[in-house]
Amino acid sequence: MRILGLDYGSKTVGVAVSDPLGITAQGVEIIRRQSENKLRRTLARIEELIARYQVEKIVLGLPKNMNNTLGDRAEKSLELKDTLERRTGLDVVMWDERLTTVSAEKVLMESGVRREHRKEYVDEIAAVFILQGYLDYLANQKKSDGKEA
Repeated sequence: MRILGLDYGSKTVGVAVSDPLGITAQGVEIIRRQSENKLRRTLARIEELIARYQVEKIVLGLPKNMNNTLGDRAEKSLELKDTLERRTGLDVVMWDERLTTVSAEKVLMESGVRREHRKEYVDEIAAVFILQGYLDYLANQKKSDGKEA
């Protein structure tokens, strides 16, 4: 079962997809948004990727504040969740994405990517971190369930 990971921002949407076994996440692309208030092209591209990769579930980053409250960006992500569920018929899981962009920036710095080029990749890497966090959670759940049985 393939799972799509999304890092939803006002200007871009980072996209990642799991391998068919649901073990690893790989970056796919960054969808560039024309306007924060217009989602039609963004949604159409997400639907194309769902069809191409035969996705069965979506993990969408939830940008909580550090004090665990939900701000404006989180509210917009929750609205996107509802829209994606209606349009695709797939389950959309919200995943705490705090510090994923910071982690993505750090990985790019450590990899030697120049500052002016980091923006080209950071959202895709953040989507990978969001999806990989969820995949690791699922793997740990399976291990816990196996031990209790």
